[in-house]
Amino acid sequence: MSRVHPAGPRHADVLPEEHPMPPAADLNAMDPLIWPRSATREDGAVTIGGVDVRELAERYGTPLFVYDEEDVRSRAREYVAAFHDGDVHYAGKAFLCTAVVRWLHEEGLGLDVCSGGELAVAMAAGFPAERITMHGSNKSVAELEYALDCGVGRVVLDSFEEIARLGYLAKEKGVRVKVMVRVTTGVEAHTHEFIATAHDDQKFGFSRGNGDALEAVRRVLALDRLELVGLHSHIGSQIFDTDGFEVAAHRLAGLLV
Repeated sequence: MSRVHPAGPRHADVLPEEHPMPPAADLNAMDPLIWPRSATREDGAVTIGGVDVRELAERYGTPLFVYDEEDVRSRAREYVAAFHDGDVHYAGKAFLCTAVVRWLHEEGLGLDVCSGGELAVAMAAGFPAERITMHGSNKSVAELEYALDCGVGRVVLDSFEEIARLGYLAKEKGVRVKVMVRVTTGVEAHTHEFIATAHDDQKFGFSRGNGDALEAVRRVLALDRLELVGLHSHIGSQIFDTDGFEVAAHRLAGLLV
């Protein structure tokens, strides 16, 4: 049985042979790919960092988010070491509070934010604005103005309207903004259709296939206050097959020729 190219077909119709993975031999085991490395099960209860979650629930109430600081920091250090010749950014939409922002800062990561609220959290925690990338679809004028006032390092542009809007705001404020163009690469990631974000018939970014991506680049280059520093791609979430990332990278590189 032949397997199609990793860029398709759509919506995980074909998955790598190793996915879905079989059930774990021990269903009570705490898989470190999902749980903090310090998570254990003792006497039928989960502990994280040596603390019984029942105690946490009793003290703080539920629902409750529980993070192990050392687990987060150690994983951050591993990412930084693995990509030592580039920058690693944490996606604020995963979970963001001022404590997490401080951990990221101290471990040398950058930060991606996709709303004015996330940017406000980062600013309240004292995160360096130049290490922040502002992205997200349909950013409001207020959010773009806030990003410019804070001096974020990069803004990811997601639509033709946003290119014009940011160019106008930057000119009004007398600043030059580093920007990236979000490209829809046509990679149909092996994940659920609702969290696949790079196939051509969806709302995010500029399509590589129909020429919109090149037109977006042309419009950015025509505006004196916008400085094009790169291309941006997001193919989806909860992805088990890394081949799609390679395909997307090659397609982005093709636009640079």
